[in-house]
Parts: sequence; C-alpha cells; structure tokens
Amino acid sequence: MRSDRLRLLYLAFFFPPSRSSGVFRARATANHFAEQGWDVTVFKAPDEFFERVTGSVDPELTATVDPRIELVAPPVSHFQWETDLRRFGRFRGNFPFLAKRLHRWQQRRIFPDKYVSWGASSLREALRRHRERPFDLVVATGNPFAAFGAAWAFGKLTGRPYVVDYRDSWTLDQFANAPFFPPEHPAWKWERRVLRSAAASLHVNANMLEWHAERYPEAADRMQVVRNGWDPDVLPEPEATPSADEDRPLAFSYIGTLTPVMPIQETLAGFRRLRETGRHPGARLDLYGHFGFFAGSEGRLRTDLGLDEPIEGVHYRGAVPKPRIGSAYAASDVLMFVTGGSKYVTTGKVFEYMASGKPIVSVHEPGCAAEEVLRGYPLWYVPESLAPDDIAVAMAEAGDAARKSDPDVAARAREHAASFTRDKALERFEQWSRETVAKGGGR
Repeated sequence: MRSDRLRLLYLAFFFPPSRSSGVFRARATANHFAEQGWDVTVFKAPDEFFERVTGSVDPELTATVDPRIELVAPPVSHFQWETDLRRFGRFRGNFPFLAKRLHRWQQRRIFPDKYVSWGASSLREALRRHRERPFDLVVATGNPFAAFGAAWAFGKLTGRPYVVDYRDSWTLDQFANAPFFPPEHPAWKWERRVLRSAAASLHVNANMLEWHAERYPEAADRMQVVRNGWDPDVLPEPEATPSADEDRPLAFSYIGTLTPVMPIQETLAGFRRLRETGRHPGARLDLYGHFGFFAGSEGRLRTDLGLDEPIEGVHYRGAVPKPRIGSAYAASDVLMFVTGGSKYVTTGKVFEYMASGKPIVSVHEPGCAAEEVLRGYPLWYVPESLAPDDIAVAMAEAGDAARKSDPDVAARAREHAASFTRDKALERFEQWSRETVAKGGGR
C-alpha cells in the first residue's frame, strides 16, 4: 500500500451485506473512490445487526464490494431493538426503568439518534486509526445521522474536512413534504452545527438541495447535487431490446422493495381494468422484491397493500439478489415505476429501470422528483391520474410499445440511460474531493 495515496474514511452504517435502500449508493461511492486510487476505509454496522435486528441481508452483494476497500464494523448497542430478556446486560436487567431513562437522556442531551452508540464507537476507532495513519477526507452518509455527528466531531478534533451525504433527509419528511421534527427538537440544532462546519453537503436532487439551502443559507454555497444512478457491474448496459413475442402474453413488472408509502392498490386496480378492457389479453403483473426493509413485516404489508389474497394475473416472484437482478428485467416487457415519491424523492430504482431500455409506466403522484430524469426517456408512459382507467390506458400504450419495439426509439432510450450510471454521477464529487485535499483541506 503506497503512502502517497489519498485516504478516505467513509461512514456508512448500512453497507453490504445489508439490503437497505441506501446501501447501493454507499457501495457505489466506496467502489468509485477505490477505483480512482483512494485508500478507502468503510465503517459499517456489524453483520450481526443486519442478521438479528433488521433481518435483511443479501450475502451476494458483499462480493460486489471492491476488495481493496477495508471494512471495519464498530459496535452498536442493541438497546433500542432488544426484546430478549436473556440478552439484557446486568445494569438493564436489574434496573430496567433507570436504564431506559438514561437511554432517553442520551438521545436528548448527547445526540438525537437511536444509533448514537455506533457514532460514538466509530469516532473512537477513527481517532485511533487517524493517529496511526491520517485520513485525508471523511464522508458520512445518512441515515443514520449519528454518522454526521461522528464526522463533525472528528473534523473538530483533527481539522480534517468532512462531507455529509443526504441520501435521506434528516429533518424533512420527504413523503409528507413537511418538517419531520417539531421546532424545539435538538435535531435542528445539530443539523445546523454539522452543516456550518462541513466542507460540503450532498443531495440527491435539486429540490432537496433547495429545501436545505433555504433553512441553512450559511451553508448553501457548499451544497452539491450528486444524483443516484444505476450499476453496470450488476446490470449490464442495455442492448437492443427485441419486440415482445406476439404469441405470448405481456409481462408487466414491478422490481423493488414493497413499502406502505407506495400506491400498490392503485396499480392493482389499474391492472384489473387493463384485463377487463381486453387489450393485451392474458397479461400478467409480476412483483419482485422484499416486503419492507425489516424481517417479519411481510404479513402486515401484504394486508396493507392488498396482496394477502390471490389476485388473478398477479404473481409475487419473491426477492432477487442484486447481482442477479438482470434476470428479472430480462423477464419483463413493461416496467411499473410505482413509488410514494414527492418532489423530494427521486429513488435509485428509476435509473435501473431506464437502464433496462424497457417501456416504463409511472404510478405516483404528480411532481415526483424522478420525473426530472424520466422526462428525456422516450419510452415513458404517464397516466393522467391514479384512477384505474387512466393507469390502464398508460399500461396498454406501454404494452403496444413493447410489442413494436421501434429500433430508433430503443436506441434513444439506451443513450438516455447511459448518462445515468453511478460512476458518472460521482465523477465531479470525486474530483472536487481530490482538489479540496490538494488545497490544504486534507493533509
């Protein structure tokens, strides 16, 4: 290992083998910096947390992490999630109410995040390693936002620059378009403190940046947009898409995690209406993905989403490991982009959908931030509303396009998608990071 290589500390609690929604941005960021010649150290959660607490792991995803990256797993307290009395420590086991009061005090007075124990252990380990061999730059991705607190403290103690990456918002409820906390909540004070000292903050779209810039104008000139994107290493760049075989029914597909904020019931109603119209007879709707991000939520979510009883033509295909996700896209003729998005929500899945080169039907409220990137995609079909008839019309038109598969249109779709890879999204930020360190912000 050469000593002249720039050294990055990346604080990413959710990292492979976790399968949380933000893990793909984290994986791509670490891999990109490693590919550009940085020595990258990732601080992540212990695998035991993903196995015991979230129950959401994708072991195959770990193999897609660049082997040059050093992975470190600072400990995290399971206090917030532990329900097994046999696992309570001596203090909590003997004084449960006092232990709970102390835990709440830490949330109010030290740092307002249930992952504060991981932030504290990450800070201690980072300082120890920094003494042995200094880091040049720290990047923290949230959530959890204890990563932001650790980056802030590390920067204060060492003078090294740090960057906070808002793959999710801390104080904004992105789906309700409203503040997440009341005005007196300590998260506001901490967010202002973190942004005041940060070398930069990253946001997934312009609307997110503008929301934060309005509230923290003193940090606005250090805010950047770094979009999500798709991953060519797990989804090869699209080739010419053949037209759907006239002798078989069309496959409409949703590929992604199923969550309560999505208009799944509207999608199901639109699909039933499509079948009733007789257009594209025999069409099916395939659902690929997990129910929620935590183990044990499938039963409740099936009921909430209207999928607890069999529906004619609707098939739940289960989850597909990320490295094999291409097989799900290959089996699909039309993709259903179903999201509970708002003007602050882009999602990472939309880029992957475009990379497939297949027709895409949007099922979400108007104004979703994903519309900004879909607008130039020539195979995008938008219902006039979320009414079943309107969704059915858009599905039928997308089905017609799948049958036809015009080579010129398909070529334009592939060209549009090619500009949204993760590496392209990260190029400017990596170069900015290199320049920041060279100017003296690092060494």
